[in-house]
Amino acid sequence: MNSIEFASPYFLYGLIIIPLFVAWYIFRGRKHQAYVKFTDTSFFNGMTRSWRIYARHLLFALDMCALALLIIALARPQSSSTNRKINVEGIDIVLTMDISSSMLAQDLKPDRLEAAKNVGADFVKGRPGDRMGLVVFASETFTQVPLTTDHTMLLNMMKDMKCGMLEDGTAIGDGLASSVNRLKDSEAISKVVILLTDGDNNAGSVDPSTAAEMAKIFGIRVYTIGVGTRGTAPYPAQTPFGGIQMIQIPVTINEPLLQQIADETGGKYYRATSTEKLRQIYDEIDQLERSKIEINEFTRKHEEFLPFVLWGLALLLLGFILKSTIFKTLTD
Repeated sequence: MNSIEFASPYFLYGLIIIPLFVAWYIFRGRKHQAYVKFTDTSFFNGMTRSWRIYARHLLFALDMCALALLIIALARPQSSSTNRKINVEGIDIVLTMDISSSMLAQDLKPDRLEAAKNVGADFVKGRPGDRMGLVVFASETFTQVPLTTDHTMLLNMMKDMKCGMLEDGTAIGDGLASSVNRLKDSEAISKVVILLTDGDNNAGSVDPSTAAEMAKIFGIRVYTIGVGTRGTAPYPAQTPFGGIQMIQIPVTINEPLLQQIADETGGKYYRATSTEKLRQIYDEIDQLERSKIEINEFTRKHEEFLPFVLWGLALLLLGFILKSTIFKTLTD
């Protein structure tokens, strides 16, 4: 129930006459005092005033209350009840991440993999209503987390993700095919893969173009992200003596391939040359793939004048009964 509203609020201006009646009543009471002359008033000493002297004003108060209630009833007070139905279109998202050894390059800070994990974690935290999954790939692929609403578990698994979990290589086609397999039976309105890699397809058994066609058939949009600066990037290589030496390695992102996958599936290709740029990319995807909320609101009005009428009539009746009994006056 919402607050009371009035269908004919202009009738409420009639309440102005009540203070006018009160003023008239007070004025009349003072002007029409009854006086009786006595030579000696000692007879009245010790007599107490009857309660009727004070209660006689009750009749006027009842009339004024009844009048106020009837005026309010004329203004047609109404209450309203509202029913609201919210429909949320769910989105299923699979994060598909490259964990090949080249992801240890430090052109993104602290390195490509850690930057991808940190920014990806923030993306997950910002979408509590969506089901999400995690697929990792190097020369082979592995479903780290199937589609789930348990984002805490997903974040923990993402935190533990590291290079060396799988044999080294870059099987983009296999990684995308595994992600499509996780989403193909989904009944969500929108199905999305965010594929992040820093190289070219050089391993696996599924051609990336074939995997993109599969995604298109199942209505899955693929957003592809190429991670790495242009030219060369610093990489922590292990020396023969067990130490770490920073060397420059070439950045070999196959941008035409990633662009083709995105175009084929209705997604978009991005190039992340810094951690900040990667964060901006995830923010843009976050806005593009927002859940749609549809609100259907129904409001029903309820007339509430009847209680005011009944109470007003009841007060008038009470006043009439009191005037005819307790406060009855005798006239010539």
